[in-house]
Amino acid sequence: MSVELLGFNIDNYSFDEAVVRAKNMIDGHKVSQVVTINPEMIQYAENNADFANIIKEAEMVIPDGIGVKIALKLTGKNANRIPGIDFARRLLCEASKNDIPVAIIGAKEEVISKAVENLQKEISGLNIVYYHNGYFDNDEPIYNELKSKSPKLILVALGSPKQEEFIYKAKKILNPALMIGIGGSLDVWSGNLKRAPKIIQSLGLEWFYRTACQPSRFKRIFPALPLFLLKVINYKDKI
Repeated sequence: MSVELLGFNIDNYSFDEAVVRAKNMIDGHKVSQVVTINPEMIQYAENNADFANIIKEAEMVIPDGIGVKIALKLTGKNANRIPGIDFARRLLCEASKNDIPVAIIGAKEEVISKAVENLQKEISGLNIVYYHNGYFDNDEPIYNELKSKSPKLILVALGSPKQEEFIYKAKKILNPALMIGIGGSLDVWSGNLKRAPKIIQSLGLEWFYRTACQPSRFKRIFPALPLFLLKVINYKDKI
């Protein structure tokens, strides 16, 4: 089941349902893409047809940002918010239980190496067969390494839209796998960035906490988020 927002279909799963579907895609016969969508991605897609097409062709689109959930409510719809970082972490746990090989790409070398070290300590049996920092100009050597190692779960932390574009291109190159864009998750997993307290996460205010901790994010969110919600209201009135 999916709901529509500004011309994009967003899957409406519970967290556990999304995990089950993702596990099925890991066992599939093609490269599948999960987009963890937020307002900034939708706004970028409205001005970039190629990126809009990437979202529309993704095998699963889950609402990561609280802004998407609010926007859906403004149009009389609803979808369960599924934070990408929690979703990816759960899939890593599932991978460890089922001996699924994993690859991770993105962030600075010291960040990804520490994140990999922490994840392997915290998740018993996690089999990370390949990882690489996000600072590369040529995608081809990375794709070649991924083809050689054949991971079945690939997490890509290059930031949007670069990570979605990298995954979309990989769909025609790599062996069957599930690929997910995970944004800044490696900063958290490495210990460089603390997540908001659980109560703040549950209230959907993690974005506010991160903005308070990283004031540089303020320009990215404001006035972008209010303008996005106004656009949603105008879109609703035209339907």
